[in-house]
Amino acid sequence: MPLETPKFPPLTDSQSLSAWAPLQTPAFRMLWGTWMVANICMWMSDVAAAWLMTSMTTSPLWVALVQTAATMPVFLLGLPSGALADILDRRRYFIITQFWIATVATLLCITVISGIMTPPLLLALTFANGVGLAMRWPVFSAIVPELVTRVQLPAALALNGIAMNASRIIGPLVAGALIASAGTEYVFVLNAVLSVISGFVIMRWRRDHKPSPLGRERLVSAMRVGVQYVRQSTRLRAVLVRVSLFFLHSTALLALLPLIARNLKGGDAATFTLLLAAMGAGAITAGLYLPRLRQMMPRDTLVMRSTLLQSVSTAVMALAPNAWVAVPAMVLNGMAWICCANSLAVSAQLSLPDWVRARGMSMYQMAIMGASALGAALWGHVATLSSVQTGLLLAAASGALTMLLAQHFVQDKSIEEDLTPSNAFKAPVADAPPGLGRVVVSIEYVIEPERGPAFHSLMQESRRSRLRQGALDWALLRDVEHPGRYVEQITDESWTEHLRRFDRVTTSDVALRERKLAFHVSEEPPKVSRCVVEGAVRH
Repeated sequence: MPLETPKFPPLTDSQSLSAWAPLQTPAFRMLWGTWMVANICMWMSDVAAAWLMTSMTTSPLWVALVQTAATMPVFLLGLPSGALADILDRRRYFIITQFWIATVATLLCITVISGIMTPPLLLALTFANGVGLAMRWPVFSAIVPELVTRVQLPAALALNGIAMNASRIIGPLVAGALIASAGTEYVFVLNAVLSVISGFVIMRWRRDHKPSPLGRERLVSAMRVGVQYVRQSTRLRAVLVRVSLFFLHSTALLALLPLIARNLKGGDAATFTLLLAAMGAGAITAGLYLPRLRQMMPRDTLVMRSTLLQSVSTAVMALAPNAWVAVPAMVLNGMAWICCANSLAVSAQLSLPDWVRARGMSMYQMAIMGASALGAALWGHVATLSSVQTGLLLAAASGALTMLLAQHFVQDKSIEEDLTPSNAFKAPVADAPPGLGRVVVSIEYVIEPERGPAFHSLMQESRRSRLRQGALDWALLRDVEHPGRYVEQITDESWTEHLRRFDRVTTSDVALRERKLAFHVSEEPPKVSRCVVEGAVRH
């Protein structure tokens, strides 16, 4: 039977705060299961592709390029895929991305079994698979808040983290067992079968897509608005700074882990697998206790303490003489990782209204991937110039220090915003559709002159609000001849984009308007005029 996006019934406190509460929703349970299977397939494919490349060539460059081909699409397509997930039907887009991955998996399977696989072809198919992953992540991130209540969102994101870490353990283990017992080609066969099944499972989900009467946004414009929203959101900017700093330093341990495992007493490939499994187990365990931890301490405190724990565990790994010391340290590292990453992911989700959610989360993912790639290169270079131990100790110390500085200097001072959509602002109706030129909106306020500084400060919030909604430009004009007369001027890309801003109004925007009106002293409401910029006339 098809599963529809749920209409949420009231829940008791114990149900809402339970780590497993989101799984009570059938649609979330189904999509979470497919998400876990998808991540297992991703890890299986990465392991099999890397191993297959080593069987075709001994060149370190070709082997290293497998990882490059898998991750590069995230940088190239992160923002476009987020924009597409916001402007298209998310259900159909999710299904398309899954069948894209299933098609690539099937092609990998066929080429390996038929014996026509070559290193360039493997890189091309790995890149194509990465394209599917880059498209799938933003749309899944945008779908999750539709499936659970706001109270359950932290637990839902923690369960996603658990799925990712469980797949990090299961995927390589399954791939390794199949490679050893049957052959690399059977990993690709299993991957193809699971990917196709997942696509048909997603098709069972039903979601009402309500197309905008204004039509779809243009892709370039949608990308601009997404970037603009992030730039004007102080809360989201603070989250991106912190998550970038965390992954820039925490990546050092994962990047150097193969060398750490080899240097441990009796260390070998099995030791490396054990350390990865320990980290995943720690993340899964902490994920189950995150609801209690969030009740015990504020977000910033949890992020800072998680960062400190991650730094301490990294330092222990730098000095660990054997697996008996390293395994517990990796368990603690996994706990710290999910606590910090989940706390910041929840903050990012709660900072985004639904209309721009996929674009915002795609930039969140790009920050993680960019910081991870830079961190791996940075700490690998430091370890090359000095030693693995020195690189890890420097990463541990720097990670704790920079996060402490970020908590102090990159503070989120904005008030908690209610991003619930509101229809309080009525869109204008024109007798004839204006031309294609830009639209300039002027709103005239009359205030008491002595309250000018306070009004100017409030209007900076209005500036951020207008630009987040998609306006091209904003300005506040003060009449030099009539003290107390101010004109707020907003420029929109077109009449259609001007109308879109009315669909993006939130409850917080309505409250901001009331605060601005409190300054207006004229008996008449603020005068609003709209003008279209005409093209130049050639003689």
